[in-house]
Amino acid sequence: MTGSSDNPARPAAGVRLCELAEIPDPGAKGFRFRAERWLFAGFVVRAGDLLAGYVDSCPHAAWPLAALDDRYLTRDARHILCTGHGALFRLDGVCVAGPCEGRRLFDWPVTVRDGAVWTA
Repeated sequence: MTGSSDNPARPAAGVRLCELAEIPDPGAKGFRFRAERWLFAGFVVRAGDLLAGYVDSCPHAAWPLAALDDRYLTRDARHILCTGHGALFRLDGVCVAGPCEGRRLFDWPVTVRDGAVWTA
């Protein structure tokens, strides 16, 4: 899995991911794409007016953030949690606690159009 744009499994702009209503507010939803031996995993966070997409890869260890599907946020939904080592990220993707403090998640551009979430 890689966050780089040269990953052949990373979906191009204009791919419909889901209806916006399918992502809880606040909440998150993960997406996986495969192309031959390549895998791209990303997730979308929704909280009020915020809708942000990130590559599902810890900037410290490069492993997926969530141990369970769609469980990216802390119980209070104030942070994104890396379950591998407990790092906390603000919803804007910046790490505020843990071994990657000050670093940020890799952006995965998304947008809302006609009530659906799309890659941008």
